[in-house]
Amino acid sequence: MTNSQRQEEYYQLIDRLLRCPSGKEPEILDASINLIDENFVRTVVQVATIMAHGNNQEGSKFLIFIARNLARKLNLYPELLTSTS
Repeated sequence: MTNSQRQEEYYQLIDRLLRCPSGKEPEILDASINLIDENFVRTVVQVATIMAHGNNQEGSKFLIFIARNLARKLNLYPELLTSTS
């Protein structure tokens, strides 16, 4: 799979997360576990930033919440997580 194909799959997964009923997010993430990595978390943050600038605060906050949880699960940026918790 090329990087652009993987990026497209990231965007599709983010779109599914944004559209799913509240509480179904873990199921959607579990179904796409092969896409969950550091680059996916980065992409989620990028999309959240774009949404914030596009005046979609709710969507942005939701995606930041998802990114934080995934970063914890993936043990990304542990020094950040321990200093703030």
